[in-house]
Amino acid sequence: MQLKISIIITFTVCLFIYPGYADAGHLKKRKIKKLFKHSQILKDHFTGFALYDLDNKKMIYEQNSDKYFTPASNTKLFTWYTCLKMIGDSIPALKYVIRGDSLIFWGTGDPSFLHSDLKGIKAFNFLKNSHKKLFFSSGSYANDFYGNGWAWDDYNDYYQAELTERPMEDNVALVYADKSDSLQIKPSYLKKYLKCDSNYHPASFRVKRDFSSNLFFYPAINPPKNFRQEIPWKTSTLLTLALLRDTLKDTIREIHLPLPDNAQTLYDMPADTVYKHMLQPSDNFIAEQLLLVCSSVKFKTLNADSVISYSKAHFLNDLPDVPQWVDGSGLSRQNLFTPRSIIALLCKILDEEKNDDKVHSLLPTGGMAGTIKRVYKTDNGLPFIWAKTGSLSNNYNQSGYFITRKGKRLAFSFMNNNFVDPAGRVRDEMVKIITYLHDTY
Repeated sequence: MQLKISIIITFTVCLFIYPGYADAGHLKKRKIKKLFKHSQILKDHFTGFALYDLDNKKMIYEQNSDKYFTPASNTKLFTWYTCLKMIGDSIPALKYVIRGDSLIFWGTGDPSFLHSDLKGIKAFNFLKNSHKKLFFSSGSYANDFYGNGWAWDDYNDYYQAELTERPMEDNVALVYADKSDSLQIKPSYLKKYLKCDSNYHPASFRVKRDFSSNLFFYPAINPPKNFRQEIPWKTSTLLTLALLRDTLKDTIREIHLPLPDNAQTLYDMPADTVYKHMLQPSDNFIAEQLLLVCSSVKFKTLNADSVISYSKAHFLNDLPDVPQWVDGSGLSRQNLFTPRSIIALLCKILDEEKNDDKVHSLLPTGGMAGTIKRVYKTDNGLPFIWAKTGSLSNNYNQSGYFITRKGKRLAFSFMNNNFVDPAGRVRDEMVKIITYLHDTY
């Protein structure tokens, strides 16, 4: 009995002297809670945080992880996972049938067609070299030119391109000053719509498109040297046909036919290449169009709502909290997700890909690439964090993965909504906390 009491006393003393023998999870939770409690920046708005141990498959710390937040571009993680489940190794560029001397094709929503960075050209070359009469069968797209809840007054900003069944060149016009300071526009087909307006007096030189047409107005002053501005054009089937004709230098006729069961599919860009360009610079246009590509795989119409409903029912039905998900990019404030559901999604992505390095290579990488390139520092030249950012006015989030100096593989979702401080201050505080966890855990 005396020996037993002695052992208990000795063990208790060890716990007191060496806190590492105590519940390590509890100790870490206390330290993390202290970080949030003493942060003056995180006190004045709604913050959610979830930290998950990928190796031990357990949650380390949660704060408001069951509450819904506006995710902004964290929404692209849901789009990415849905694409992984529905699209194969390559992006379907178009569907087609050949009938005699005619080639009839349907759009799939493929965003890479003549994209300024992706430069998908297989579909272009296929149509160009077909030596057939070309017919574009329009009418497959079932949604509006904007996603649910988008801000109409952002129509002139590059990040809010309109959505179509047969996008091309990003659905965005590039207005620029050439070497002679003359204003130019690309695609050149739109040149006739570029107009000087002597009654237009912006605070600085800026081109503004008419909301309901493709008239682009600029002030009656010389543009600054090296001026460049990207402006979404007003989409329509007529414009799509005109741009295809101008680009292919061929006659393209419009037709309305239901997609037949025997239609063939032409594939273009590697899917991972497109996902990377969606995730790293956070490209809204690509994200939205990819949902339409998913729709083209499963359905005969291009309908983002159908894809979201299908994904929620078949791929996301085991998340801790039902996501309120309305678009592909996160431009809508109607999207609402919880941090713990995003953690579950991050685990699903890893389970689907079964390759951490591949997943990391597609995401923004701290100190190396994408939207967190200049936000985090590397650790002796090596990145330690791979995460998707999400920002709207008064909202900034990060969700992804990081590895600690002790080799712990962690997933996290850090969400901040409804702050009035500059976003940079909130972001820097997040970086400070994540970096501390990397250094010490």
